[in-house]
Amino acid sequence: MAEPILITGAGVVSAIGLGKQATLDSLLSNRSGVGKLAYLKTDHKEFPVGEVKFTNAEMRAMLGIPEGTVSTRTSLMGMLALKEALDEARLTQEMLPKVGFISGTTVGGMDMSEQFYLDYIGNEAHKEYISVHDCGSCSEMTADHFGKFAFATTLSTACSSAANAIILGANMIRCGEADIVVVGGSECITKFHLNGFNSLMILDQQPCRPFDATRNGLNLGEGAAYLVLETAESARRRGVEGLAQLSGYGNACDAFHQTASSPDGEGAYRAMKDALDMAGLDATAIDYVNAHGTGTPNNDASESQALKRVFGSVVPPVSSTKPFTGHTTSASGSIEAVFCILALQHGFLPVNLNWSQPIEDGIVPVSQSTEKELTHVLCNAFGFGGNDSSFILSKSVI
Repeated sequence: MAEPILITGAGVVSAIGLGKQATLDSLLSNRSGVGKLAYLKTDHKEFPVGEVKFTNAEMRAMLGIPEGTVSTRTSLMGMLALKEALDEARLTQEMLPKVGFISGTTVGGMDMSEQFYLDYIGNEAHKEYISVHDCGSCSEMTADHFGKFAFATTLSTACSSAANAIILGANMIRCGEADIVVVGGSECITKFHLNGFNSLMILDQQPCRPFDATRNGLNLGEGAAYLVLETAESARRRGVEGLAQLSGYGNACDAFHQTASSPDGEGAYRAMKDALDMAGLDATAIDYVNAHGTGTPNNDASESQALKRVFGSVVPPVSSTKPFTGHTTSASGSIEAVFCILALQHGFLPVNLNWSQPIEDGIVPVSQSTEKELTHVLCNAFGFGGNDSSFILSKSVI
């Protein structure tokens, strides 16, 4: 039997707060962070979003980064989340050369590119931001703020990016390539994001309503979250406790369409089934599912079918937490993993906010605050092109 992989540290920032305690308070209070655009400079004020409630300057000050230092919103949010994760896992700067770092993002430094692209064309003003446009630069800036990691790499698979970072880190541990890997993702809202999703006609001008018959699209969000993965033996040796165990995971690509999910949820079904098989669990062992649940007509119908294929007539409690934060795209897998850890630790089911009317032949999500002892939870993160990932978090073994 493979050595258990534990999560020994976690950090998060999103529209519902900075850090796990503020996040827990918002989840238990059913307090959404989705509202009117306040930080992104755009004419499209009609779309609700889940913005992190700090300016870039405020985040730099919180991190002790001098004003004028080249930085991006993606990297700043990543630093805030990474600090909490490293602190909780008791990983010091001296230990980082033996620790890997894997981050998921798709937008990278596009927020600064958008702000200064006319300068790029006309002269060399602000040319320093050209070098931080790509996704890898944001990951490196995030990591370098804390010291020298053994390696830093980036995954970009759209909305399953952070989930796939978790899977890659776990595979490296299972293969003996590392004892400790920090995994997750960070993503800021940009005009590229907003206009792109608007062109697909999947943004709702009202608060999103996943799994509701009246659902009409998603609300964009932003944020970051990182998890410290390590072997149980490494955790024992270092004297740190596991917050949860990563019991199983799966990734599948049904390649049905560039953006749409398949009607029968084939990729989602395979990802969930593979996660259960790796964990050695029967479907009846799952106590809660944190669904991808974007609020689009296509996703929620497809995911409903996939859940029914996996769980049959008795689907466990399911909810989408995206009405709290908006869809944080590439970071959603790790942000929602933190939500699942909090649910495991504190014994509750996160509410599917804004839900009122069931989908025909769809699942009925958790619509009221519920206390429930949880042992195994499943978390879904699905990306464009059918790149679907699922993982199972369980109460820690040590």
